[in-house]
Amino acid sequence: MNRRIVVTGIGVRAPGGGNAKEFWELISTGTTAVRTISLFNPSGFRSRVAGECDFDPVAEGFSAQEIRRMDRSAMLAVAATREAVADAGLDMDTVDPHRTGTCVGSAIGGTMSLDREYNVLSDGGRTWLLDHEYAVPHLFTYLVPTSIAADVAREAGAEGPVSLVSTGCTAGIESVSHAARLIREGSADVMLAGASDAPVSPVCVASFDAIKATTPRNDEPATASRPFDRTRNGFVLAEGSAMLVLEEMGHARARGAHIYAEIGGWGVRSNAFHMTGLRPEGTEMAEAIDLALRMAGRAPEQVDYVNAHGSSTRQNDLHETDAFKRSLGDHALRTPVSSIKSMIGHSLGAIGSIEIAACALAIEAGLIPPTANLHEPDPELGLDYVPLAARPAELRTVLKVGSGFGGFQSAMVLTKEDDDA
Repeated sequence: MNRRIVVTGIGVRAPGGGNAKEFWELISTGTTAVRTISLFNPSGFRSRVAGECDFDPVAEGFSAQEIRRMDRSAMLAVAATREAVADAGLDMDTVDPHRTGTCVGSAIGGTMSLDREYNVLSDGGRTWLLDHEYAVPHLFTYLVPTSIAADVAREAGAEGPVSLVSTGCTAGIESVSHAARLIREGSADVMLAGASDAPVSPVCVASFDAIKATTPRNDEPATASRPFDRTRNGFVLAEGSAMLVLEEMGHARARGAHIYAEIGGWGVRSNAFHMTGLRPEGTEMAEAIDLALRMAGRAPEQVDYVNAHGSSTRQNDLHETDAFKRSLGDHALRTPVSSIKSMIGHSLGAIGSIEIAACALAIEAGLIPPTANLHEPDPELGLDYVPLAARPAELRTVLKVGSGFGGFQSAMVLTKEDDDA
């Protein structure tokens, strides 16, 4: 079975944007949303900047009980799901709940709540012997990331396949890939797919501080994330969520749904090399790209834009640039590339889905979002990284890639809906 998959609804909760429309306005104008951390006191940490969401659970319609029960990552996902379902014009009472599934990605699940509860149970770290009597009754749901997928499924009334993908920073791509695969094989007609992470907490900031992966550019938050720039010195931690409504194309057309883009193909590989290190030649990412292009039936020279991982580290920039050159050949030199992490930071497992949402919106708008803060391109790289300002372009084939700790390399191809594809 080779059923086609389309995106009919988009919901986003990201830094600087309270919904998908605000998110697109931010990234299409090259505006940065990175600021000094406000969710806790960051003094004493090496990196004190982050991409934070202006997220008000009460304004989003969550009850006091839901706010007490749910981790911030779960609330972000549910809020994004509500927007995606409304955007798709999907009446959940008229679709078969058993043919409607859920797949959510998350790198760290309920870490923010776990961090808070450990602080309570340990009396601020003063005792090693923890008294469980002080724990909230929802502690288990914070520990098990699948609770996020369960909350999304419950919100939508989706009774079909449900799963959570946790592959680090590629989880947001692979959750959408898995959802698309379920539709393609006939296991579902509609999937709520995306990812969510809320890692701006002391334990996460301290962890990335320890390996010096995040930027120490604390005096200039708005310019701290600098993918492909010679002066980059680490990524900016962020939070956020994006959820998509994916449908089998015939199902979407039958109800007259608006179609943003088609999910043409996907691929994933592991470098089996190092927990955090990358081989500079980018072979594994290139193989993932090749798989995605073959599945989509697209030649390398048909790629109109690459939405890069672009994390703002030298290692990643070299790795994926070499992968693009390896997969696209000479066409890589003519293909626009950009990274929206320059504007909203890196929300770990969530970012891949947020970037897929950006790709679908870019296809519809005919506009490539820029790489902000790119004033001094790294001479070692040599591609067209669309600096500072958005660029109009007809986008029929867009390549999205991601790279994650553990050696995960993922790629996805989105295409403009085309009967002849």
